[in-house]
Amino acid sequence: MLRNQLPTHTMESICPLDVQFAPQIAALLQSPPCHQTQEYFDNLIATRQCHGLKIKVDGKLGKGVFADAEFKTGELVLKDQILVGLQHSTNKMDCFVCGSCFHFIGSIELQIGRKLYFQELGVSSSNQCHSDSSDGEGKSCVIEDASLEECSASGSKSRIPLAPEVIQSLMDGQLVLPYSENFSLPSPYPCPGGCGEEYYCSIWWSGKGTDFRGGGGGAARDRGGAASEAGWWLGSGVAGWCKHCADIDWDACHSLLCIGKKSKPSCREALSKFVEHANNTNDIFILAAKVIAMISLRYKNLKKARFTEVACTASSVDIDLSLLLEAWKPVSMGYKKRWWNCIALPEDVDKGDEIEFRLQFKNLAFESLQLLKEAIFDEECAPLFSLEIYGHIIGMFELNNLDLVVASPVEDYFLYVHDLPGPLKKEAAAVTQPILDALDDDYSICCQGTAFFPLQSCMNHSCCPNAKAYKRDNCKHNHSLWLKNGDKMKIPERHHGLWIERLFTLLPSRLHRYAVYPVYRVSDTGTGTIRGTIRGTIRVFAYRIRFFMYPVYFVKSWDKDGQATIIALRPIQQGEEVTISYIDEELPYDERQRLLADYGFICKCSKCIQVKVD
Repeated sequence: MLRNQLPTHTMESICPLDVQFAPQIAALLQSPPCHQTQEYFDNLIATRQCHGLKIKVDGKLGKGVFADAEFKTGELVLKDQILVGLQHSTNKMDCFVCGSCFHFIGSIELQIGRKLYFQELGVSSSNQCHSDSSDGEGKSCVIEDASLEECSASGSKSRIPLAPEVIQSLMDGQLVLPYSENFSLPSPYPCPGGCGEEYYCSIWWSGKGTDFRGGGGGAARDRGGAASEAGWWLGSGVAGWCKHCADIDWDACHSLLCIGKKSKPSCREALSKFVEHANNTNDIFILAAKVIAMISLRYKNLKKARFTEVACTASSVDIDLSLLLEAWKPVSMGYKKRWWNCIALPEDVDKGDEIEFRLQFKNLAFESLQLLKEAIFDEECAPLFSLEIYGHIIGMFELNNLDLVVASPVEDYFLYVHDLPGPLKKEAAAVTQPILDALDDDYSICCQGTAFFPLQSCMNHSCCPNAKAYKRDNCKHNHSLWLKNGDKMKIPERHHGLWIERLFTLLPSRLHRYAVYPVYRVSDTGTGTIRGTIRGTIRVFAYRIRFFMYPVYFVKSWDKDGQATIIALRPIQQGEEVTISYIDEELPYDERQRLLADYGFICKCSKCIQVKVD
């Protein structure tokens, strides 16, 4: 949870704003009336076109997601857009993604080149070598003219390093990998403020209506890099690069948090201190700052619109509580508690030390808030900068615990090469195998972060859920046996027996071309042979068997961006509540209840009730 040791002082932090704006803070933290909550989610579902779902709000039981249509096993139930999200700082070295939608950007070659560059520096997230995190974090996401001669190799002993000039040629586009044009990515567009920390999707617009296509491949990719760096964006009817995601993020929150040249020097210095503190402690503080920036900008826009209607100038610095509540509305819908009160007490902390333990976290939040206030404090939005509000925002992320996961196109690329027919595979592997050997397990690292998804946050828990948040491999990347052992794989002991039998019962009638179609027996040693024919082609995806109870439901478009994806584990009837599991539902009853206590409830699902009856 924390990268460095917590502060040892225990004096309680007092925030003057908590006292000064107590009535406004109480109004912000008050749960919205049921009819307002219902209206909000009805509008949200309508605007996002989430067909077949309905949010029901109950004064006693809270919110729940219900099926308004039938869903088949393995069917997509929901794609939920992010309200606010953050890529983990250490993950930025392995995954170059859009700072707004979290889609991978650049090219397959650039993605691989960056991985290898940071790997050689010894600051890859898999190495966890961050003795001086500022060296790695402070570098621009797009690396230019990198001097790799002085880099020292580190990491896995099984890696076979590539020559520095090969890594450089991957990053600057001189080396084009076979078949990489099949994995075209949007070209990167730099932050409009010039911070060099955030990059975004840029999309090539042909000028013909809504004919959009991603950059990142072939000639388009070659033009895209220069065009993006120059900020080239031509208007309607003319072909050019559209910086849509950059505009969205800038208008939503980044204009207040950017440390680029457009920021005031004093703000830039204060923000840098805030970010450094978050990176050394907990980057959830940066996520909370994005929320405060988002609400502040929403408030400013609402106030501007109101004064425009009455044709006068918005010069007053008085707080308009009605507008602040309206700006706060998306956040008000999330379940919240003070961060320091909802953190699970570690087993090695004595119950008698709990007060001091929680006070340390409160003091840590106060330190972070003070740094943020020095950078972006606004008198009109002063209640947002109170410790009470800051703590509840962080607690919202702690309680909802919604992971941001985007699968890597680099992994898809190597799977594609592995799946080529014999002669083509041999020819391609002559180029790609040395690169794969250099990457080792890092080839499949996905984008990881934390986000808040409004609709998924309404889904209640069950230890026998009918749906699941789709994550391709739970961000684990120690599953490269399919490359090294051909058709052979190692199946963990916990997945033997009944688990394998259950796998067969979950095969859908309609097979996707990237599905796993297993026909095999597991030996006593746990080594099995997978042989499956789909459309005449042998597919071997051991890692999906290893990490999924339902590997056959993999659809490539599901996890290409930061949206939350919910799929059905079994048929869901119309009117039935859609439930997911907040924990590992296969754990023993007592362990499940202990973990769920951190969420503030005792589970009374059918599975838990049956255990108590027995």
